[in-house]
Amino acid sequence: MPTNKEIVESVYANFAVGDVPAVLGAMHPEIQWNEAEGFPLYDGTFVGPQAVLEGVFMRLGEIGDNYAAVATQVIADGETVVALGTYSWDHKVSGQPAEVKMVHVWKVADGQLTEFQQHTDTARVRDLMA
Repeated sequence: MPTNKEIVESVYANFAVGDVPAVLGAMHPEIQWNEAEGFPLYDGTFVGPQAVLEGVFMRLGEIGDNYAAVATQVIADGETVVALGTYSWDHKVSGQPAEVKMVHVWKVADGQLTEFQQHTDTARVRDLMA
């Protein structure tokens, strides 16, 4: 069985290649997905993989084109896994590249993702989308 760190690393790897079914498959049926308060377009809590798909993943294109979430460092301590990295995208109108640092805090239990908490500079994301 993969470690909690490996499970989270695989989520970023699968997301990077567009394998959304694999990402959703790593989630517990009742995952609590928490977007940072004030995040443009959506914030709050989404419960379950289908809610994450519809409320978050299917809306990423609204932020910009070529959206990516890249973890540059992953640190694990028991059930808690923290990913440090960046969001990047191309502005929908100007095509200019945009990048914002992010921190994701995951909880993993019995090989499944049970919680997600996003931390990012929501004001900067909003400014870069304007």
